[in-house]
Amino acid sequence: MTRPKPAEGYALAVPIEVRFKDIDAMGHVNNAVYFTYFENARIAYWKAVGVNRPKGEVTYVLARAECDFKSPATMDDRLVCHTRVASFGRTSFTFEFLLRDEPGGRVVAHGRTVQVIYDYAARAARPLDEDLKQAIRQLEGRPI
Repeated sequence: MTRPKPAEGYALAVPIEVRFKDIDAMGHVNNAVYFTYFENARIAYWKAVGVNRPKGEVTYVLARAECDFKSPATMDDRLVCHTRVASFGRTSFTFEFLLRDEPGGRVVAHGRTVQVIYDYAARAARPLDEDLKQAIRQLEGRPI
């Protein structure tokens, strides 16, 4: 699948493959799976920014995760997760997600996660690095 165009106001569009194991007894994507889709979009976002999250260049903990379900997704859907960083705090930043069935654009879900930059050795939050904020702003192409 070619890389889809991001929805207006979003920096990145990530194709999401609906797998057989994602489907529940009702024939649609199980509610818990949406958070895995958001996680996959975050990983793609870090790659687009140019940092490698799994190797520890950006260490954070997930402090909050939300999902508003708008319509069911099934195996037949061609899902795309539109992703952006919406805001920065002193020690945190917020991702927003728009999950749609493309090409029609039917909204499947809206998601939001709050990440806190974390020093695992000190077991404490730490300030968000200015270089990281600048790299994110560059990908977003807008002030945050």
